[in-house]
Amino acid sequence: MPASPWVLVLIAGLLEVGWALGLKWSDGFTKALPTTLTIIGALASFFLLAQAMKSLPVGTAYAVWTGIGALGTATLGMALFGEPATLMRIAGVALIVSGIIALKLA
Repeated sequence: MPASPWVLVLIAGLLEVGWALGLKWSDGFTKALPTTLTIIGALASFFLLAQAMKSLPVGTAYAVWTGIGALGTATLGMALFGEPATLMRIAGVALIVSGIIALKLA
């Protein structure tokens, strides 16, 4: 039984978070292991998104994918890298979540 396209988008979005953080950890692609994992994560993320787009509208799937990536990366950036958790940043993350919900319901 094939996975739901929305499950594929979710997994692809989580992989996007992983490879976005990997870009930071790879130190400009100068560290072998983080660089390798980042590239593998990016390829897997793109592959799963492409599979989901076989049956989902491209605009909605892409927006949800990037939203998951932005939400996760911003949140983990604050948690892992000490990036500022200002009211404006948190409001921005809340708006991203609202947008993802709206697109999913549309």
